[in-house]
This record gives sequence, C-alpha cells and structure tokens, in this order.
Amino acid sequence: MTEVDASRADRLRVALLQVSYGDDETLDERVERVSRWIRGLGPTDLVMLPELWAHGGFASTTWESTAEAINGPTVARMASVARDTGAWLHAGSIIERAEEDSDRGVEGRGLWNTSVLLSPQGTVHKTYRKIHRFGFGDGEPRLLEAGTDLAVTSLVRDAGVCQIGLATCYDLRFPELFRGLGALGAEVVLLPAAWPMPRVEHWRLLGRARALENQAWVLQCNTAGTHSGVEMGGHSQIVAPTGDVVAELGSGEDALIADIDLDLVATVRVDFPVLADRRIRIFSRHIGRQ
Repeated sequence: MTEVDASRADRLRVALLQVSYGDDETLDERVERVSRWIRGLGPTDLVMLPELWAHGGFASTTWESTAEAINGPTVARMASVARDTGAWLHAGSIIERAEEDSDRGVEGRGLWNTSVLLSPQGTVHKTYRKIHRFGFGDGEPRLLEAGTDLAVTSLVRDAGVCQIGLATCYDLRFPELFRGLGALGAEVVLLPAAWPMPRVEHWRLLGRARALENQAWVLQCNTAGTHSGVEMGGHSQIVAPTGDVVAELGSGEDALIADIDLDLVATVRVDFPVLADRRIRIFSRHIGRQ
C-alpha cells in the first residue's frame, strides 16, 4: 500500500483501489472481497474503484446476463460500505440495465457502462454513463448505449466543498470532454478504467496531459490481473494540476492512498492563467460542421 501526505489545510484523503481479478472469481465473491478491503482501509474522504471491476472490463459475453439497474445488488452492497465507513465512494462502473423498456436509449439496447458516486450516507449522489465506447465497432459500441451528458458534482466534507468531474477509461483519449468538465467547474476528475497492459504508457501520458492542460487533479484508478484473455495495465496514478505524478502504483493489486491539496488548483490557475487564453468559439464553429 502506497501513502502520500501533502500536509496542507484543504486536503482530500483519497484511496484508489487497484483491484486485480481473473476469470475464476465470481461477481459476488469479488464484491464481497472488495467490500472487506474498503472497510479495512481506515479514515478516508473518498474511496475509488476501477471501471467494471465487478462485471468484468472485457467480459462482454456476460454483460447482458450480469447487467443490473442502478438500484441493483452491486450498488446496494457498495452503498452499505459507504454508510459503514462514512466515506464518499466512487464505486467504479457497472453494466447498467434500463429499469423500463421506455428508457432503452436511442439505439434501443438498454445497457450502459455507468459510473456511480455514492455519498457517505449511502445514497446515489451522481451517475455518469460513459460517452466514448471502446471497441472500434465491437464490444462496447455493439452492446452498449453511449452516454450523452457530462457529469460534474459537488463533494461536500467538513473542510469545505470541491467540484468533482466524472469520466471513464477510453474518455481519456478525448481532450474536449475534459475541457467540458473544466468549463462546468471540475477541480478533480475521477477516472476509473479497465486499461490493458499493451497501451499502459498511453494511460500514463494522457493522464498527465489531461491534468496539465486543464489545471485540475486527475485520479486514475485502473484494474490489474488478467481476465477474458486480456492482461490489465495497473499503474493507477494521481496527477496534480501541474501535470506531475504525485503517486503511482505498479502492475499488481494494491491501494494508493494520498492527501491531495485542493488549494493547488486555484494556485496553479492564478500563477499560470493559460485557461483564460482559450479561443473556444473559433474551434467550436469547425467542430460543429463535423
């Protein structure tokens, strides 16, 4: 377990759990194991899990059978953990099933890759349906609906309020999404992922780029292990608004615990006010023609 202490007044203690799993562990077994892990962490403000850690990031052949509504069993069990620990819990993402046939999405599939942020009281505080589906026509694009809305929300704690933006895995390759989160006030972006080992250097580099260009914290929580024949990349990392990697894990299962300095966002934006020089309207005209 890696710990970093920023020793500043306005800090957010975060724990990124780099869950490792294979094909021999059932969904229920994994949820129970991870629940015990979170309960044993000690005091934290925010705990974060990876993308599809319960349903399997590349287990697309089982998504239809294991999908569940937001109020289904996996989120309910994670909500219990949030209440017991008193922490904000980003429960990674699940394969969400539409509760009603009338809400099956524009493509009629009724399944999404949906991130869930739970409050310390165990309520669903914010959800985000992944906008950019990975697979180049297969996997996510073939089976899942695409999300249509950006997600930014307030995270309230004793020391104050910070603005949290939500993104997922493949979204990392699309800088305009992060610009949008910044425009909505995001100071910290939470990015769960199931990013494979062959492209792990892209994961590390793009995380630094998104943090640096938007002058925001980027918290990247990846999976480890091998499942569905795919070796996962690990290397979860916390990137400061300066683009510097504050802490990073290796390739195996581990926890990354750090105190991040929320004041640093305002400091960096004042000291180097690059965001004020954006010419968004010019580029928006050209993007709109596509």
